[in-house]
Amino acid sequence: MKLMLFAPELVLLLGSLILFLVSTGKVGGKKARSLTLGLALVNVLVCFACLRQEGFLFFEAYRIDFFSQLIKLVISMGFSVVLLFSTELKGIDDEVRPEYYLFLTLSTLGLVMLVSCVELLTMFIALELSSYSLYLLVPMRDDRTGLRMQMESAIKYILFGVVATGIMLFGMSYLFGLTGTTYLVELLPRLHQMMGNPAALIAIVMVLGGFFFKLAVFPFHSWVPDVYQGASNETTAFIASVPKVAAVAMLIRLTALATPEGHAIVTLLIVLSVCSMFYGNLVALVQTDIKRMLGFSGIAHAGYVLLGLVTMQEVGYATSLYYIVGYLVMNLAGFLVICKVSEHGENLAVDDLSGLHKRSPLLALTLAVSMFAMAGIPPFVGFMGKFMLLTGAYKAGHLPLVILAAINTAISIYYYLSVVRVTYSASPEDRPAVVVGGVTKAVSVALVMIIIAMGLLPDQLLLLATDAVRAIL
Repeated sequence: MKLMLFAPELVLLLGSLILFLVSTGKVGGKKARSLTLGLALVNVLVCFACLRQEGFLFFEAYRIDFFSQLIKLVISMGFSVVLLFSTELKGIDDEVRPEYYLFLTLSTLGLVMLVSCVELLTMFIALELSSYSLYLLVPMRDDRTGLRMQMESAIKYILFGVVATGIMLFGMSYLFGLTGTTYLVELLPRLHQMMGNPAALIAIVMVLGGFFFKLAVFPFHSWVPDVYQGASNETTAFIASVPKVAAVAMLIRLTALATPEGHAIVTLLIVLSVCSMFYGNLVALVQTDIKRMLGFSGIAHAGYVLLGLVTMQEVGYATSLYYIVGYLVMNLAGFLVICKVSEHGENLAVDDLSGLHKRSPLLALTLAVSMFAMAGIPPFVGFMGKFMLLTGAYKAGHLPLVILAAINTAISIYYYLSVVRVTYSASPEDRPAVVVGGVTKAVSVALVMIIIAMGLLPDQLLLLATDAVRAIL
């Protein structure tokens, strides 16, 4: 039974050790990818088998419950999807591809461990395992343009990451100093008695800052546009989607510590939500690089996710969880198209998508569905997610916030639909057809169907999210 509690982590850990051994030899990138993909698919099955496991490990610093197991399943599925459409891995030199897959797997392992951590130091170690693996993935890009953007991006990423980590660790030291414990279950009752203490509020905010950085909430967003543009398309697809699921899960765990009486935390979340939405959407309007546009739109989506947290209620947390899973699927669909249209792994401008409906009708449809969903147009998951977030915030008494969020949704429609317009309206200008393999076709169709199904039939998924949130409250 104890082994089953830690089974998803063991699969990734053993896979990482095998990939490490593989990387020391002369195994090619294709074999390394096949090994990693097989590992990822096995891990999805293991996560599904362990979905209802419950228990504690490592002196109760590691908690297995339905909340953590559900997030692990989502993370593993996102990891698998990235590997499925990264068949060519155009932006990474073949000589370092085994190492690339090793660090990608290690980052996933860190995220999977993170969502089960209920002790501050364990949480810190898991977060750093995931983060430093990502820092190493960014400069691995084989930049044929000669601009060497990946080096500048990697330096900015690690510098901002180290600062965010330092702030979070300092906040953890405050929490330990105030409560005398690093266990969240013991922190909870003691923090309830001192929520009026400025030191307690500062400590919680500093710890939240580490996860705001992962989620790219304003003003912790500065790394986003450069890293998105400088990293390879496949790396950006992972960074832009999978870690954000874990970040939201941990924000839910930590925000719940503040209780409904934590008015200062609610005020902070409202300010960050509004700033993230306006900044992300307004700057995205003028972007010509498709990855930079998706980077700034991701900042706006982080603001939407915070709408659920400001309610400080079970239904709000569940809606945020539902929305970030929907965002994972929408984002992966968009990046799948970017990876396939990019001929040599180079960055794409929005105009490079011109005439895609003639060059590859399936990819054009996938991109259109992704953009419609992100814009919040029915019947896709983006609409249903935003609708439930706005409804929950309204019922919690945050009418001005709801109005501002609705305005931002209207702003975002312009740049999302401009991508669809170029895809379907502009002429192909003698651009070559995009060859799409059978696996990519299957993944594209599956992502489109999931985006539609989550929008049309949200009830069961929201019930799952509610059950998961209930397990930690």
